Amino acid sequence: MAIYAIADLHLSKSVNKPMDVFGPLWCDYEKRIIRGFEKLTEEDITVIPGDISWAMSLSESLLDFKLIDSFPGKKIISKGNHDYWWETATKTKRFFSENGITSIDILHNNAFKFNDVAICGTRGWFYEEENGESRKIYDREIGRLRRSLEEGRKFGVRELLCFLHYPPVCAGYECEEITDMLNEFGVSRCFYGHLHSYGHKSAFSGMHKGVEYTLISADYLSFEPLFIG
Repeated sequence: MAIYAIADLHLSKSVNKPMDVFGPLWCDYEKRIIRGFEKLTEEDITVIPGDISWAMSLSESLLDFKLIDSFPGKKIISKGNHDYWWETATKTKRFFSENGITSIDILHNNAFKFNDVAICGTRGWFYEEENGESRKIYDREIGRLRRSLEEGRKFGVRELLCFLHYPPVCAGYECEEITDMLNEFGVSRCFYGHLHSYGHKSAFSGMHKGVEYTLISADYLSFEPLFIG
């Protein structure tokens, strides 16, 4: 049994949203994603933190989730900035159940236990503009992350892992409320996506405030889920 992670699948089986604007790395990316998942087994778990489908509604996302459901093992998903299909967890779980999707669960104000590891996380946020609406979103994400980490800590496991969509730290930027919180809860490793193409150059990988950070955008991983442990 193993944990894997990959963000930013950007599937678009029902919408015309080509990803080649991000360069040749995205050529035939759906086929490469399918090949990348072939190494997994039914006992494994894959965390997919955001930007999963370009669909604008749950109904439009069905073919994308059918594809993800066909991959081996359990999949845990969370929200990204382009997941416009996103509904409440209750509505999404009902949609999955009604359409025979059985291997996908949702990380949102909660946490999951896998052996002696807790899987925690939320979308995160770039708070760079001093305006009321952005601050509200930011505060909600901070609250969701704290709730998730609190739930994860209740498991009493040896390791807390955090999965975010937005990078909490990168070149010239740090969300200190998030990095300090991860340090507060004793998170060992944090995985994030969102950065593509030239954005990879601004990614931070390594130790910061006692936490190891790793970029897991699909194109950065050559569309192959990253083995975590």
